[in-house]
Amino acid sequence: MTRASGISVIALIALVRPAWAGPPYVSDDPEPTDYGHFEIYAFSNGTATRHGTSGEAGIDFNYGAAPDLQLTAVLPGGFDSPTAGRTTISLGNMEFAAKYRFLHQETFGWDVAVFPRVFLPSGSRAVGQRHTSLLLPIWLEKDWGAWSTFGGGGCVINRGGGSRDFCLAGWALTRQVLPKLQLGVELYHRTADSIGRRETTGIGAGARYDLSENYHLLASIGPGIQNAPETNQYSWYAALLFTF
Repeated sequence: MTRASGISVIALIALVRPAWAGPPYVSDDPEPTDYGHFEIYAFSNGTATRHGTSGEAGIDFNYGAAPDLQLTAVLPGGFDSPTAGRTTISLGNMEFAAKYRFLHQETFGWDVAVFPRVFLPSGSRAVGQRHTSLLLPIWLEKDWGAWSTFGGGGCVINRGGGSRDFCLAGWALTRQVLPKLQLGVELYHRTADSIGRRETTGIGAGARYDLSENYHLLASIGPGIQNAPETNQYSWYAALLFTF
């Protein structure tokens, strides 16, 4: 196969298959799970700072409940491993969410969706937060050929203890470089989420590899570039995605 024909095949596949966005990136996307279908992520993520390492592992369950409507439930087990101290493992902040796409690329030029998320209190003082919080974001996406770009952001109502309301934003660019392999990069920012904590900005590189039509591997990793020792020396995400 010549280089030109290979590029043409990749572009055609990108046009006829569903666009994958969101995980493994911090930036989310507006595309809901297809109506009547499931997307289930068995995931792990974490962030390292000079104070230690913390993160989650669990199940991210998504169902296409109606055209343009996705229902989501996340059951995470969290961990916190301080540089000086004992590692704590406990149930993290459970999430319930609904993604609704109200604009489409075919008519508007971009997909646009809202994706409010409710985070329930954690079961541990060391892992997650001990109060309810609410994320209110808006996400956009545009696809052309083998390329896709998506992102947006929103703010979190996050009141309890030493926490404070904060906002986040991110943007990603991906390309289908091979029929089974997609690569991407992103830039994201979050304001301080608690009293005395600093805001953070990070960059990341991600990949998705399709093992088959129903099984997919996802991963991303990247450093912080603002207040990194305190907030994000590096972060990672890895998941096995089941689609059916």
